[in-house]
Amino acid sequence: MTARRSRQRGNTLIEFTLVGIPLIFVLISIFEMARGMWIYHSLQHAVKEGARFTIVHGINCTTTPNACGKTVGDVARIIQDSGVDLIPGDVTLTFASESQSVGPCVLTNCLTNTTAFPSGEPGNLPGRNITITGTVRFQSAVAFFWPGAHGGFVLPAFNLPASAREKIQF
Repeated sequence: MTARRSRQRGNTLIEFTLVGIPLIFVLISIFEMARGMWIYHSLQHAVKEGARFTIVHGINCTTTPNACGKTVGDVARIIQDSGVDLIPGDVTLTFASESQSVGPCVLTNCLTNTTAFPSGEPGNLPGRNITITGTVRFQSAVAFFWPGAHGGFVLPAFNLPASAREKIQF
């Protein structure tokens, strides 16, 4: 009986190695997919909030005596504040109305853009569409756990897109 046990002592270690390591890799992959979905949802929410902010600053905000007109920087600030978990250097935005297009610009550069948005008729009239599109660069951390990753193996980054289209209200 003891001879049989001594031959089976290494079986548990081998079985764990064959099952445990792939299971840990699957678990890490699930977390990375969840992180990617979180970032995508955050970008979509932030872009939608930026579009909602923009649609209430149309032609009636740019005609005298009103002074509620906004700039690309103002809209970018709303997007940054709404997407608190987004890295500003990884987010690229494009702002478009029917008579104007601004971008693409990285969020950090958009914050200082003083171009009025939406501006110019007919693009800022009530009922006209404005569109804000954004992409965020996503790179998975799974490469850190890949066998042989120390040799410079890097998973490619890819862009997660988001877009919001709204009609100007006033």
